[in-house]
Amino acid sequence: MLVLAVVLPLVLGILQLALTLFVRNTLASAASDGARYGAVVGRGPEDARARTVSQASSVVSGRFADDVSADVVSVDGAPTVVVTVRAEVPALGIGGPAVAFEVSGSAVQETEQ
Repeated sequence: MLVLAVVLPLVLGILQLALTLFVRNTLASAASDGARYGAVVGRGPEDARARTVSQASSVVSGRFADDVSADVVSVDGAPTVVVTVRAEVPALGIGGPAVAFEVSGSAVQETEQ
């Protein structure tokens, strides 16, 4: 019984870390994919945002993709699509204190020649 008191919090902590990293990596991948999609000729930030929400919602809960923004900014003089996702992952996925994070993806916008 004494071992259980030590091992159970350790296992729960590992599960929380795994859940948080899974959600963070999934949202970072969706933001990068959305930015690349929105940087194609004929598409824009709204397309990037929609693609990011779609990608994230297909893998994790849609509530993690509620706060998604996409803009075109200038990076070293080149127009760049930047997608930012802000999310909070609750403790063990059921409530309690949340871990908040922000991930982003960017891609240089294509131009017609």
